[in-house]
Amino acid sequence: MLTRTLTAVFHGARCHALFGLGVGAMILALYFGMSRSLGTLGAPWSYLANAVLLLQFPLAHSLFLMPAGHRLLARLGPANHGKTLATTTYATIASVQLLLLFGLWTPSGVIWWQAEGAMLWLMTGLFGLSWLLLLKASFDAGPELQSGFLGWWALLLGRKPKFPEMPVTGLFRLTRQPIYVTFAMTLWTVPVWTPDQLAVSTVLTAYCVLGPRLKERRFERMFGDRFERYREGVPYWIPSLTPLLRRSR
Repeated sequence: MLTRTLTAVFHGARCHALFGLGVGAMILALYFGMSRSLGTLGAPWSYLANAVLLLQFPLAHSLFLMPAGHRLLARLGPANHGKTLATTTYATIASVQLLLLFGLWTPSGVIWWQAEGAMLWLMTGLFGLSWLLLLKASFDAGPELQSGFLGWWALLLGRKPKFPEMPVTGLFRLTRQPIYVTFAMTLWTVPVWTPDQLAVSTVLTAYCVLGPRLKERRFERMFGDRFERYREGVPYWIPSLTPLLRRSR
């Protein structure tokens, strides 16, 4: 009992601490157009390191969305508790990936455009709004799952993780992928533009469009006909008010 409790608390505390650091590093780095970070490598090694940092995020995310990735997550956790802690392990790894990408990026030193005056306030407002929408989408999907809380809390209580129902409310009424859509919005509403920002925005947006295909395959297995009916009425990526108008009739 005591060992299980300590294991749960340790993994939970580590997950949430890394989650806060990873998201914080992302917000700061994006706001300044990837022009401020801790990387100090010189060219051409900086190009190679930045490419590795950028690609590791979508590649690992894609891996863990696959059945083989789920089994790997279970093996990465502590003995006898790996399956229960799988969602916490996933969130922990994702947080470390964000921290590596946005904390260790080596800036090129080139700034193409920087908002000033009223434009700075406008872009800052849009950037903040994008993050609020991302937070809203995460809550609509189930904050306990998105934050890694689900796994360690289930272990603490000595029960199996109870996954949230298939999300269909909130922003999920407008698009099947509101988390990915709003995440992409944070990439394109920044007040500073550099070659670094363009590279990050392009690669991660491409992942936001293509990556959810793997997630939808998992939903097909989990929810079957219910997901099929939902998919028929709600667009994959580009938000639409049509589902809301249809339901209001």
